[in-house]
Amino acid sequence: MQTVDYVIVGGGSAGCVIASRLVRAGASVCVLEAGPVDRNPFIHMPAGFVKTLFNPAITWQFDTEPSEWTGGRRVSTTQGRTLGGSSSINGMVFVRGQADDYNVWAQRGNRGWSYQDVLPYFRRIERRISDTADERYRGFEGNLPVTDIDWSHPLCEAFIAGAEGLGFPRNPDYNGATQAGVGYYQRVIHRARRISAARAYLHPLMKRDNLSVVTSAQAAAILLEAGRAVGVSYRREGDPTPRRVMARKEVIVCAGAVNSPKLLQLSGIGDPGLLQAHGIAVQHALPGVGENLSDHYSPRIVARAKNTETINNLVTGPRLAGQLLRWAVRKPSVLGLSAAIVYAFGRSDPGLEQPDYTIIFTPASYRDGKLGSLDTYPGMTCGAWQMRPESTGYVRIRSADVAAAPLIQPNYLTAEKDRQVLLSAFRMGRQILQSPQLAPYYDSEQMPGAAKTSDADLLEFARNYGSSTYHLCGTCRMGPSHDRTAVVDDQLRVHGIGGLRVADSSIMPAIVSANTYATTLMIGERASDMILGRSMTGQDEAAMQSA
Repeated sequence: MQTVDYVIVGGGSAGCVIASRLVRAGASVCVLEAGPVDRNPFIHMPAGFVKTLFNPAITWQFDTEPSEWTGGRRVSTTQGRTLGGSSSINGMVFVRGQADDYNVWAQRGNRGWSYQDVLPYFRRIERRISDTADERYRGFEGNLPVTDIDWSHPLCEAFIAGAEGLGFPRNPDYNGATQAGVGYYQRVIHRARRISAARAYLHPLMKRDNLSVVTSAQAAAILLEAGRAVGVSYRREGDPTPRRVMARKEVIVCAGAVNSPKLLQLSGIGDPGLLQAHGIAVQHALPGVGENLSDHYSPRIVARAKNTETINNLVTGPRLAGQLLRWAVRKPSVLGLSAAIVYAFGRSDPGLEQPDYTIIFTPASYRDGKLGSLDTYPGMTCGAWQMRPESTGYVRIRSADVAAAPLIQPNYLTAEKDRQVLLSAFRMGRQILQSPQLAPYYDSEQMPGAAKTSDADLLEFARNYGSSTYHLCGTCRMGPSHDRTAVVDDQLRVHGIGGLRVADSSIMPAIVSANTYATTLMIGERASDMILGRSMTGQDEAAMQSA
């Protein structure tokens, strides 16, 4: 039986950050990762996300429960299951969100989580590679390279010009002073390779004596003694014999918005009724565990292009070999692109101060608008989602069996406001696609089809074809102890249990106006300082960036 200072459950985005900081500070750390080492070659090829997203060897192939606003469908909510977690399979775009996202967190009673509090941690994450980045907002010495696109396509420029014609300002840095506008996504791709959290934070330390990384090791339960977490029981893949790793100081759960609440529930921490229904002894009643699930839900417009080739053409036949060669020698290639290329952050109501919806654009199209198999014709895709959905759901265990997938119900679009904002975003996406600037390239709308114009038509399309954006969060919500839905306090300590923290996307009090990757890394950085008793204010930021 192994004993270390800290046991980290989950070698994903936040887990890699925390392990790195604790190991560099001299602590002994054991990271338990349920999946394998990140050797799959498609992980490191940016376009390989199309392959990895559906590969159960390196992903959790989770599905939601059917619901009214998904047309009775189960929706894929895949999460990463390998070193790097979802950072090894995601779309690689890097978006922080808006300042008010974090100010709202603080206003809900979470001290130290306002935008001014978290900005130094965002800066510490990144090595922004840009000649024009504003040092007031951006970092240049961090672990993670954040780059601009190195590939161009006339459809992308036409889409941006069309959005500008409709009033979207071209924004040189949506991670800077303001988010609103249109432009190209920043991404975590450097020299044509994906840079996951594992590659940026964990791999450089793998030979350290004070770091132990155990892969193919699924945590089965948090071990509790006298109201304190003292270790973790886990099982290696292919070996039914339970093993233990003990923690002298803390157990830190970083298993993600699905598996973190699942592990707490399996350990007897959660809603007593749920636990007792599955024969689990209640160790600590905490009804908020697994509640408050939030995600962005996105239908996608698919259009046929003309007078140009799109990614659909460039990855077929001999051309794919050419693109592969360019990628191999680190030249601009479609194989070195993020999942989305162009963004437009807009307002459903002109009176709003900040954007409330996201539009994404890519000069490629997939059959039925779903990632996987490209259409045979030259196509383009425009997705849309509400940034701050009001609809929330839950994650709950189905049984006491650690191998059983939990029940996941996001309750997409149940709030009327969510449907109205989505309609505004969808209609704006259509307007941009049909703008004069795109007219030389726009042929026809394939999905949902030009005849679908009413609110009822578009909502029915969203119901039948909308998908998760894989931005699951909120299921171990941060909040003060008087909030019965809160699971952790503002130091990320589980309410009522010593030596136990949760630090991943599950602690978000409310979803951010962004993809959740950058925020999850920030949570990892913030958590590491809390664990080590450090602060990060102004004068010590530069020193901590290089630590």
